[in-house]
Amino acid sequence: MNFLKSQATIIDLTDDRLLQEYKQTGNLTTLAKLYEKYMHLVYGVCLKYLRDEEQSKDAVMQLFEELIDKARRHEVKNFKSWLHVVCRNFCLMKLRAAKKLPTESIPDFMEFADDVHHYEEQEGDMKQLERCREKLPAAQKISIQLFYINEKCYKEIVDDTGYTLNEVKSYIQNGKRNLKICLEKNRER
Repeated sequence: MNFLKSQATIIDLTDDRLLQEYKQTGNLTTLAKLYEKYMHLVYGVCLKYLRDEEQSKDAVMQLFEELIDKARRHEVKNFKSWLHVVCRNFCLMKLRAAKKLPTESIPDFMEFADDVHHYEEQEGDMKQLERCREKLPAAQKISIQLFYINEKCYKEIVDDTGYTLNEVKSYIQNGKRNLKICLEKNRER
């Protein structure tokens, strides 16, 4: 049993060493060495969530591109576990994005015309919301984006931004309030 623990420690030390070297030098070859050790696991997670071989292969490549930035920004204690979480979140975001795409055929013309009118009203509201969001302080804007648009939980936002949990909660609450005030002012005009 001790042998297994020592093997895991050696792997972790190597992972830590490679990750630190990448953070210091920015050398993509170093990151590639580290990622290559876990590509088969990343592919397995992607296949589990996406259920498509080609999409999973593409996701493995896209995840490496994401790691170029994320691996430098985040404090990673256990690369393998952290990579699993990053991979899972990536796949979930792909699935959420796919659900938002229209999948039904276009209904008859009258229903379609009603939908277009409704969509135009919503689009105006969305444009106004986006204008108000742009006026928010940076921390509130980022927190609102990650929570409502990217559908991340508080802990993921803390991990992504480096803000504390209380800061994230505060930024989201204050951001919501500021958005509401901004939208109400614009409706009164």
